[in-house]
Amino acid sequence: MDALMAALVLGALVQLGDRTPWLAAILADRFRSPGTVLAAAALALAVNNAVGVVGGMLVAGLLTPSAKLLLLALALLLAGLSTGLRGKAPDRLTGWTLGAFGTSALGLTILAFGDRMQFVTAALAARGAVPWLAAVGATLGALAVCAPAILIGEKRWAALPWLPVRLGVGGVLVVAGVWTGLSALRLIGSA
Repeated sequence: MDALMAALVLGALVQLGDRTPWLAAILADRFRSPGTVLAAAALALAVNNAVGVVGGMLVAGLLTPSAKLLLLALALLLAGLSTGLRGKAPDRLTGWTLGAFGTSALGLTILAFGDRMQFVTAALAARGAVPWLAAVGATLGALAVCAPAILIGEKRWAALPWLPVRLGVGGVLVVAGVWTGLSALRLIGSA
């Protein structure tokens, strides 16, 4: 349960500063099919988080518990630092003619592949007793952010005050990363 809840919260936080919900909003407006885009987003996020879990499981046996905690600290620090950066608009995929589901599923999968949440999911999976809970939690957390973006559309999504949100989320993730790293090094109480 620990990995599930941590991934749920981190999935939502990291998505707040990401381009995935923005692209989902663009595609929902373009295809006028929010349910289809939401289903495609769920599939894309689940696939990417599953890849992260596989990566975490592959390295878990090679790491000590402290090294696993340091991996999580690094993932949180990098996610926090990159969340604070200004996000540019995602490609609108206007030349893609795969239909609402195909364009959304493939476009969102490609956009999210190798992003900061996949790294955080891998680190959580490496530490967890049931690694797949990290994928479930991260997917649900990310969907909790993507769903409103899809429902309100690109114009209203882009009009939200993203700079303070990204800076706030980035700050929370950096502090969590530093705390986790210090805990892994046994310089403060355990995380």
